[in-house]
Amino acid sequence: MNEIIKNIEAAQLKADAPEFGVGDTVRVHALIKEGNRERIQVFEGTVLKKQGGSNRATFTVRKNSNGIGVEKTWPLHSPHVVKVEVVRHGKVRRAKLYYLRDRVGKAAKVKEMVK
Repeated sequence: MNEIIKNIEAAQLKADAPEFGVGDTVRVHALIKEGNRERIQVFEGTVLKKQGGSNRATFTVRKNSNGIGVEKTWPLHSPHVVKVEVVRHGKVRRAKLYYLRDRVGKAAKVKEMVK
């Protein structure tokens, strides 16, 4: 890849990128703009997938809200993602947890990793 592009991408990376994996339950603090106001909204759910690399890396979080599954995808190094805190680590054996979309209730849970 071109050196100029590498330098631009390196400048866009966050220094304190959060450490979490697929299957973890996370709280994403995202910056929401409404008109001329800004506020921080918290989205808590299970990480379904992480993909990409460098400054293009994204992650998808799924939660169940009033009986309806809601998924959101954020760029990992976006300035709109204020912080990502890990609530619990999940024990999974796959890189993508798409099968959770078809599950409801307790079947949609991911086991917690015991350390």
